[in-house]
Amino acid sequence: MAATAYSTAALLGGVRLPVAGAASPPSVLLPLRHFSPLRVQEAPRLPLLRVKASSDDTSASAESSDELIEDLKAKWDAIENKSTVLTYAGGAVVALWLSSVIVGAVNSVPLLPKIMELVGLGYTGWFVYRYLLFKESRKELSDDIESLKKRVAGSE
Repeated sequence: MAATAYSTAALLGGVRLPVAGAASPPSVLLPLRHFSPLRVQEAPRLPLLRVKASSDDTSASAESSDELIEDLKAKWDAIENKSTVLTYAGGAVVALWLSSVIVGAVNSVPLLPKIMELVGLGYTGWFVYRYLLFKESRKELSDDIESLKKRVAGSE
């Protein structure tokens, strides 16, 4: 009941401002401060974005996009078994969705995300020590990657 007699509308700078028409005892409110609104002319003007004029050749970007589309059309026409490619693409989309669902389920289990972060951090540390820290191991890693590229491409 007493709260409705001197309800406040806002808290500005630590001073409670009364609602218009509300009867409030003078001992409850702090002295009012008079705030002057900041005018647009008085506001400091800081450049948020710097723009530099330059010539833009939009025809070059249009040509590159046309080249990209033509290249993709040529590659798609060169594929003999289009149904297999579409099946793999659909499988990749389903695998991506399924992995997102699994990660969401694992993330909802308490404490398990923190354990997984620790496992990832430990594996990252081991990988850096094993393959990136020393010159010989970096050479070994690059050889392994090249060998994997050749196996995937089918040239080995």
